[in-house]
Amino acid sequence: MTTAAPIAPLAARATGGRRYRQVLWLLTARDLRVRYSTSALGYLWSILDPLVMAAIYWFVFTQVFERSVGEEPYIVFLLAGLLPWMWFNGAVGDSTRAFLKEAKLVRSTKIPRTIWVNRLVLSKGLEFLFSLPVIAAFAIFGGAQLTWGIALLPLAILLQAMLTAGVGLLIAPLVVFFRDLERAAKLVLRFLFYASPIIYSARDLPEGLHAWAAFNPLAGIFALYRSAFFLEELDWYLIGIGAAVSVAMLAVGLLVFRRTERSVLKEI
Repeated sequence: MTTAAPIAPLAARATGGRRYRQVLWLLTARDLRVRYSTSALGYLWSILDPLVMAAIYWFVFTQVFERSVGEEPYIVFLLAGLLPWMWFNGAVGDSTRAFLKEAKLVRSTKIPRTIWVNRLVLSKGLEFLFSLPVIAAFAIFGGAQLTWGIALLPLAILLQAMLTAGVGLLIAPLVVFFRDLERAAKLVLRFLFYASPIIYSARDLPEGLHAWAAFNPLAGIFALYRSAFFLEELDWYLIGIGAAVSVAMLAVGLLVFRRTERSVLKEI
């Protein structure tokens, strides 16, 4: 009797966790089907946007102006930052409408409400994973050499998932109370694009700015991605602080989400 008592809660948690993952996958698969079912190009749209952006920046910084930032081949360097940025930007942008867009389902279902944010993080993350062959193709044709840094790819994905989920869980409930936050988030994301080492390397920043850039967790995450082809981009100072900020952001996001959940349900 004494040993059976603690087992019941553990079994309930395991069942609840399995059910959560099943529902999360079903909602994510639904999002992807809806997104691609009405499009002739389907999956290709998920990579066309970053490809066009990369082509524009590549043309400007290699054909129009003399480039002094980044690494060669520059197109691979660009894509290694742009593709994960599209994951972060897309998931955070969609999180501002996570509750408002699905208000009826959020109110009527009893599944944990964090799932409405996490499904966005997962669906955009899957699109990112589907786009990785694009980097591989450009690396082959551009002559980029694969390094042992490729082993750090799972760490980069984990840290980015934590960061993106944390920001999404923070902003999704707040937008319900402050609707202008949706537009403000777009402005912040636009600023963050240029404040993050995407079209340039963190190593290109002046020494004073480099120290502050570490507190942008995307800097360390992008360094991990780029180390797969450019080992000199591996900066453990950026990565260490970026990992700490990502974990802290997830904790803050969960805290804010749990404290505002009941108020959000009343508001929507």
